[in-house]
Amino acid sequence: MGLRTMADLATTAPAFIEIAHRIVWATAATVDPSGGPRTRILHPVWEWDGERLTGWVATSPLSPKARHLEHEARMSITYWDPSHDTCTTDCRAVWELGEDERAAGWQRFTDAPEPVGYDPRIIPGWTGPEAPSFGILRLEPTRIRVQPASLMLGQGGELHTWRAA
Repeated sequence: MGLRTMADLATTAPAFIEIAHRIVWATAATVDPSGGPRTRILHPVWEWDGERLTGWVATSPLSPKARHLEHEARMSITYWDPSHDTCTTDCRAVWELGEDERAAGWQRFTDAPEPVGYDPRIIPGWTGPEAPSFGILRLEPTRIRVQPASLMLGQGGELHTWRAA
C-alpha cells in the first residue's frame, strides 16, 4: 500500500478512532483572545455513525479553554504514541450546556468502553451532570489526518486525509 493524499470520511473516520481510542489522551490547541496558541491535554470520546464523526469532551465551561473558544470556536486535536502513530483533527467546537445535553454527555463517558470510558465523578467538583463546573464540548471535524508509524518509517501504509466540503 502506498501514500494516499485524500480519502473519504468513511475510510478516514474509523482509522482516526482506532488510533484516538487506543491512545486516549490528546493534545488540544486553542487560540486565546490575544492570538496566542494554548495547548492542554484532553480526553475526547469519538463516535462514528456511518456519516458523521463527532467528538465529545467533558470539560469545564468555566475554564480558560472556554474563554478561548468564545473568541475562536475552533480547536485542533492531536494524538501521538511512542510507536509514532499519529492522528489530528481540526474541529469546530460547540458547547452543549443544556440540562439534557449535559446528562447525555455524562452518560456517554460512563458508558464508553475502556480505555476511553470513565466515571466523571473522579474530577473534583463534578458531582453530577448538573455541577456548574461540568460541561460538554461537541467537536465537529473539518479536517482529519491519520498517519500510521509504518508510513513514516518507510514500511508502507496509507496516509488518510479528509476535509469537509
